[in-house]
Amino acid sequence: MENVNYPEFLKKVTASLEKIRPYLQADGGDISLVEVTEDLVVKVKLMGACGTCPYSLMTLKNGVEQALKRDIPEVKSVEQV
Repeated sequence: MENVNYPEFLKKVTASLEKIRPYLQADGGDISLVEVTEDLVVKVKLMGACGTCPYSLMTLKNGVEQALKRDIPEVKSVEQV
């Protein structure tokens, strides 16, 4: 992992997702962290309304990914699993 303190990085990712969660819950959805890979890709699962929404990819890339990258510039990307 590219000179990143993994436990600290994981805490930052979790905290950032907690800031995003209320917006997803307001639309009947939610998000859970699945894993953070060695190359700093954050893998998440969109649940509830967000899991079946036709705009979930837009939510993931334009919402979740951008928010995470703003909070944690080391994040390479966010992927849905």
